[in-house]
Amino acid sequence: MSVRDAIILAMSEEMRRDENVFLMGEDVGIFGGDFGTSVGMLEEFGKERVRDTPISENAISGCAIGAAMTGLRPIVDVTFMDFIVYMMDNIVNQAAKARYMFGGKGQVPVVFRCAAGSGVGAAAQHSQSLEAWFTHIPGLKVVAPGTPADVKGILKSAIRDNNTVIFLEYKAQFNMKGEVPLDPEFTIPLGKADLKREGKDVTVVTYGRMLERVLQAADEVLEAEGVSVEVVDLRTLMPLDKEAILNSVKKTGRVLLVNDAHKTGGFIGEIAAMIAESDAFDFLDNRILRLAAEDVPVPYNAKLEAAMLPSVERIKKYILKLVNKR
Repeated sequence: MSVRDAIILAMSEEMRRDENVFLMGEDVGIFGGDFGTSVGMLEEFGKERVRDTPISENAISGCAIGAAMTGLRPIVDVTFMDFIVYMMDNIVNQAAKARYMFGGKGQVPVVFRCAAGSGVGAAAQHSQSLEAWFTHIPGLKVVAPGTPADVKGILKSAIRDNNTVIFLEYKAQFNMKGEVPLDPEFTIPLGKADLKREGKDVTVVTYGRMLERVLQAADEVLEAEGVSVEVVDLRTLMPLDKEAILNSVKKTGRVLLVNDAHKTGGFIGEIAAMIAESDAFDFLDNRILRLAAEDVPVPYNAKLEAAMLPSVERIKKYILKLVNKR
């Protein structure tokens, strides 16, 4: 099924399982979500549990946090991730800190679903990947699955988690299809990376939308150059599966970090620092490389938008650079 259908399935299964789970956001009910990610849910669950909200992100986030602290488990459709900037005070100063400040008695189990990334011609104000902002805040969990199966399993775990979770879903991948387990109890634990491909020459660490391109690049460099690439899919950024990353780096001795967010201040910079500070650094045969989006606002023009992102060809070029093949 598609990523879109996996999202609907995960939310529906959890709402059938737990009457405290509900969905809220702009256009989630009658319209079925701006990206079609709640189609049919109003008909099954009714307007009390699939709640259309006013166009006020500050009010939406405040209501969700308050509902969570009184025992409910809200799922918030933020629509474009860019709109989360209006929710920052509530998320960063309230949701992230309540459990700590109240000694565990003030749990805030909210999932903020954010349609992130570029690639659909939505321009500078509707195309950002802002995950690095939230990985900086203790008390928040941040996830970014890159396959339909991972989307379902991780979303279900996020809904069941007693902490606030920022869930990235990529606009350019809503139609991407793959096999998805139909078992209602299928979940994927947060904080566990996945080795999507085994290799021996280079490790590529990535997540979210870039996973698909990294896997394609790995296939092509193996066929054309005989370079064996290991692909580590983080899936969860916070908490980070450091062990999976370091074990792979020690195995291959080379590492490339790829994401579609801007390079400066991006989360992959934190991964580079973590590797450099660990004993895995002594296993490296080449420098750590990062490949990310250019530090410019996302262009509306399709060719310019494509040019600012890591392409399959650029990923291949960086892989070959690490093994000293020009």
